[in-house]
Amino acid sequence: MNGVSLDNVPVIIQPGQAPKTVGLSFGYGRKVGMKEEMQTGVNAYAVYTNFNSVQSVSIEKADGLHEFACIQLQNTLMGRGEIIKETTLEKYTTEDAHEWNPVPVVSLDHQEVPATTVDLWASFDRSIGHHFNMSIDLNACTGCGACVIACHAENNVPVVGKTEVRRSRDMHWLRIDRYYSSEDTFEDDNIKKDEFSGAFESKSGFEEMERSAINPQVAFQPVMCQHCNHAPCETVCPVAATSHSRQGQNHMAYNRCVGTRYCANNCPYKVRRFNWFLYNNNDEFDFHMNNDLGKMVINPDVTVRSRGVIEKCSLCIQMTQKTILDAKRDGRVIEDGEFQTACSNACSNGAIVFGDINNEESKVAELKKEDRMYHLLEAVGTKPNVFYHVKVRNTNEA
Repeated sequence: MNGVSLDNVPVIIQPGQAPKTVGLSFGYGRKVGMKEEMQTGVNAYAVYTNFNSVQSVSIEKADGLHEFACIQLQNTLMGRGEIIKETTLEKYTTEDAHEWNPVPVVSLDHQEVPATTVDLWASFDRSIGHHFNMSIDLNACTGCGACVIACHAENNVPVVGKTEVRRSRDMHWLRIDRYYSSEDTFEDDNIKKDEFSGAFESKSGFEEMERSAINPQVAFQPVMCQHCNHAPCETVCPVAATSHSRQGQNHMAYNRCVGTRYCANNCPYKVRRFNWFLYNNNDEFDFHMNNDLGKMVINPDVTVRSRGVIEKCSLCIQMTQKTILDAKRDGRVIEDGEFQTACSNACSNGAIVFGDINNEESKVAELKKEDRMYHLLEAVGTKPNVFYHVKVRNTNEA
């Protein structure tokens, strides 16, 4: 375009991309002041003219193969409606909540009962002191990734590099899952799944559901440690490196962990990360933790983990404890909104709300009482302290 060409731009085809269009993100291709390992992507500003983000370009296929690094191996939900729940605005306003947000049922004494009524263990009293919960509104999440970057910066999460990510050794404490519908809507996905549910020999049916629709619906879902009150990771740790606090957080004692990875295997949400290497002071990972300048941005309130230990989201316990201690020092009551995490602070849409549910006037306590509230994989019985809100779509043009 205008005599400007960009060579060897990697291309990945995304469902729903309008025909005869391409997208190229700004912010990549930087060279100055960056280590060679951090210089990634192509500078899109070369074709940016007249302050117009839409330009006419021509593309030509070049030789070569580019290897992408992706931590999500599936595009569709495959009709698994218990992961992302959604409904239409019409149903939301006219039908009862149990119609568009049904509570999963489990078998107890050969009877189907709501999963929320069944416990493997006796619950302890959580009404004393603080009890932290996090609310995630699927309506508000746009998948921008600001929460992921904020989590990395606040909690000293190491950058492991593309090669390690391609080996499924990613190190994000918080990930954003993105799902496309295989039919026109996610509801049609569930209907199609029901058609094949009784016929497992129909392999082609499920293969069809793995492919996204030409014009799919899209949903984004941030997933971090759910800080389960009945956490399956805690019961299998042979050295009690992971335990539960009275405030609702699932703790990790890094100097106690011996790296069995039993907890990661037992986690239904797959949110625990294992340090395969020492990522700081290691020339093999020459990123931000390998020189004095990079170490200046490390948060001194959060330990830097070593090789051979599991790490995960802590609900930013260093931030919640500072809020408690500051209020104690000032001799005052903590106000609603003071408790924050890195991700809730960074979310510009307000999709992530964090707070103390023992404060009945707090925003997160009100959100937990809404009809749209549900827990991820609720039938498993983990009793998470992170909850989601059903996505409501307004599909009527009028």
